Amino acid sequence: MSEFSLSRRLVAEALGTAMLVGTVVGSGIMADKLSDDVAVSLLGNTIPTGAILVVLITMLGPISGAHFNPAVTFVFWLKRELGLAVAAVYIIAQILGGISGSLVAHVMFELPVLQASTTVRTGAGQWVAEIVATFGLLATILAGIRFREAAVPWLVGLYITAAYWFTASTSFANPAVAISRAFTDTFAGIRPVDLPGFIIAEFAGAAVALALFSWLLKSEKQAANS
Repeated sequence: MSEFSLSRRLVAEALGTAMLVGTVVGSGIMADKLSDDVAVSLLGNTIPTGAILVVLITMLGPISGAHFNPAVTFVFWLKRELGLAVAAVYIIAQILGGISGSLVAHVMFELPVLQASTTVRTGAGQWVAEIVATFGLLATILAGIRFREAAVPWLVGLYITAAYWFTASTSFANPAVAISRAFTDTFAGIRPVDLPGFIIAEFAGAAVALALFSWLLKSEKQAANS
């Protein structure tokens, strides 16, 4: 049972997801403005995203658990660490917070506030990449909590920094972030029509990670008692 009220936890989830998406979209806009080299722009998008995750998880984790991601909330619901009603409102807060992050980034850079992305992100390679990216993220979280809980902010930040570069999709790994990025026709965008494939892949990757790591992280003593 959290020591914080549900309202505070929901605000933490919305705020954290807003700041995460604002960083992803804002750094993408800035990077695109500063360089015509796509690789340099991607690097300029990657580093701030990994860095802000360390900050946000450290800052807001003690309040809400710092999910900022429906796939993470889904896994903790499957683990029965969250009830269905709480998981549902967590996800709603994450999506609304993420969309607001995109809109605020547009305001900061004096762009049209309401946008719809035209960036094509679809195909089997992209979907497999999102399964891999989300699997790795949940594996990092589950193993991190099991062995080095205090290191989880850094582990997640470093994992996402790496996954930007080793996945074909640049590692969205987060349905709320994917939905929010459909609201920006900038460097970080994704066409709304491409969202279903990404979201299904992300939840699938999360479920596979939970199935494997529920077994992998069980000690001999725990296995004998189960």
